[in-house]
Amino acid sequence: MVDFPKFDVKYLKEAFKEPLNFWGMAGFAVAAAYVQDVTPLAAALVAESVYLVTVPASSLYRRLVDRREKQRQQKLREQQREAQIKGFDPREREAVEYLRWMKNQIYSNYRKFTGSKQVPSNIQGLDQRWEDFVDLLDVYRRRKQHLRSINRQAVQNQLVQAERAVEGARDDRERRIQKANVEILRRRVAAFIDIERSVKLVEGQLQSIENFFGLVNDQVVTLPTPEKVSALDFEQLSDSIAMTKQMLEETSDTFAALDTHNRELGNYELLLSNSSSSK
Repeated sequence: MVDFPKFDVKYLKEAFKEPLNFWGMAGFAVAAAYVQDVTPLAAALVAESVYLVTVPASSLYRRLVDRREKQRQQKLREQQREAQIKGFDPREREAVEYLRWMKNQIYSNYRKFTGSKQVPSNIQGLDQRWEDFVDLLDVYRRRKQHLRSINRQAVQNQLVQAERAVEGARDDRERRIQKANVEILRRRVAAFIDIERSVKLVEGQLQSIENFFGLVNDQVVTLPTPEKVSALDFEQLSDSIAMTKQMLEETSDTFAALDTHNRELGNYELLLSNSSSSK
């Protein structure tokens, strides 16, 4: 029994849009106009039907479409990353461009000192490590800016005042409101500490990526044999980056939590104002 490929509209659409298909149909139309007969048009319909049945089902054509889509996605990611880099400040862009230069220098030195035309896949993995550096730097700069926008000492002072207000509350209602404020402020301080810890972690990860690029380049220059260079341990850095990204995902809700705390503080101040005015 013949196992036919499953029908997929995606490949059908791509086959229909192929220039070959368009110009083929145009050729039949021109022929029909030239001979002033509908026979070429009938032949065109038959040919188009056969084309749309066979070509989209072809495994070779499907691989071609998938490869095109992969290249398109890659180009889109590159464009988005370059746009992302343009949003960095000059010092950050300098760090990104230096690491890009270092990556290309490593590839050049590998070919030069090993005499090999092909850079091995593990060293080509520096492309991904460079992208990781850009992504982590973006996270680092945004969280750093957020920390700078918060006066931690002022929040801690508010917490001390709120704790005193609980002790000096005039009735149960005011005490409950003040306790709610204390809880919000405590959560806000804890969230600030979490962001601060993540910033330090990402900063260390960025430094480790930069140092690793320098190490690889040193090894490429001083160990000019493909076997020795390929023996470099790339997995440790990959695992470290993966753990850092996981930690960032786990703390990504912290920003939303801070916004929630700010709204709750606003509600608290309204409640306290209403409570005071009702006295």
